[in-house]
Amino acid sequence: MSETANILLVDDEPGMLRYIRTLLEVDDYKVQTATTGEEALKHVEQGLDPDLVLLDLLMPGIDGLQTLEQLRQMKPGVKVVMLSCVSDTRKVVQAMRLGAHDYLTKPFQKAELDAVIDQCLGSNQQVYSGDIEELCDDVFFVAASAAMRKIRSQAALVANVDIPVLLLGESGTGKEVLARLIHKLSPRAHRTFLKVNCAAVPADLLESELFGYEPGAFTGATHPKPGKFELCNKGTILLDEIGEMPPLLQAKLLHVLQDQQFSRLGSRSVIKVDVRILAATNINIPEALATKRLREDLYYRLNAFTLQLPPLRERKEEIPILLKHFMARLSERYARPPLPLSPTLLEACQEYSWPGNLRELNNFIKRYLILGDEKLAIAEIQPKLDSNGARFDIAGTKANESVGGLKSLARSAKDEAEAEAIAKALDETNWNRKQAAALLKISYKALLYKIRQYGIAQSKSPHRLSAGA
Repeated sequence: MSETANILLVDDEPGMLRYIRTLLEVDDYKVQTATTGEEALKHVEQGLDPDLVLLDLLMPGIDGLQTLEQLRQMKPGVKVVMLSCVSDTRKVVQAMRLGAHDYLTKPFQKAELDAVIDQCLGSNQQVYSGDIEELCDDVFFVAASAAMRKIRSQAALVANVDIPVLLLGESGTGKEVLARLIHKLSPRAHRTFLKVNCAAVPADLLESELFGYEPGAFTGATHPKPGKFELCNKGTILLDEIGEMPPLLQAKLLHVLQDQQFSRLGSRSVIKVDVRILAATNINIPEALATKRLREDLYYRLNAFTLQLPPLRERKEEIPILLKHFMARLSERYARPPLPLSPTLLEACQEYSWPGNLRELNNFIKRYLILGDEKLAIAEIQPKLDSNGARFDIAGTKANESVGGLKSLARSAKDEAEAEAIAKALDETNWNRKQAAALLKISYKALLYKIRQYGIAQSKSPHRLSAGA
């Protein structure tokens, strides 16, 4: 803990101001106080350069939110911790959106204050060092990049505010991992965490999966069954692929969000639950709202706070850490000695775009470990064609055998036809991937894989393919 850090303390309650100042000065911090937002801003205008600002949320005149906004404009890098009362949840969320790093609920103990200051001033390096943060079996979180450190910090902050959180990001970026992290850091950590994949459960069964049913509710319902919401009471539920939930069921979910109650299928009795809802999706939100695929009122209920996970290609500094971790874990699972990660392999992995993100990286290491051939592994992720369409092998030598050329040509034509068929099916179903999979007579998971494989992206122009992930 830095003993020379400058802290600006802003609170309009004299007793609370004296109490917090005493706690800070015990640890030899340099403390400047202010009783109003105007006074705090004046200190900064006159040259005060605080390392940390402890800012009361509710003050007369310029309140904490207005003060925070102006402080962030004057000192974009300053860390601000909001001091609030229990009833200020909505304002705490606003403060988080304006850039607050954390918050404390008054009254608090010295240990709570110390923990927040340690985190903000960087003396608690365990969270942000880039080391693997284990959450549960085979689930871990890595924050080696600036983007993921920010996500980690926001997750820790929102974990203590009991509101819905919407998790956005491409497939394979780790939205479920982030949900588990939020649960672990929340007061519900000792309670149940359940995940429901809305795309993996048929639409006619999803309602009974979530809310349960009574005997006679439908053919085959011979005994009562509780749903996920009942099983998860007092805990956290992750609704993955929320964009695939049927609109009628979205209306019932909205009712649960508003009133925390529902009825089982075939029952008129009301069941009350206390469940925190996290929702995840990789769909295009504006497009889904425009096409009524996602209800607007549900979206705004879920969007109390949003966390956007960056794709792996935007945090490549984490790739070496992930490679080593996957290698260690998979070699133990398959009882094989870990294989070396040579500079050549690492460089190839850094240059590759990883359209399947962490899931693809994990599968890459799995194949490398099983096959044990580094050259084959590198060839898998290196470009296969030059600008003229000629195929190169791993050594960079042009393949000139006619048989190989014909095979390559046939494979290329097949891939192009398959990608075009998939793009057409997605356009015809307004990018409803479950309907598109049924139209193509392939599984939903197979469709998702091929969308990533061919880099197919939504476009206003029909059947246009994206060159990226």
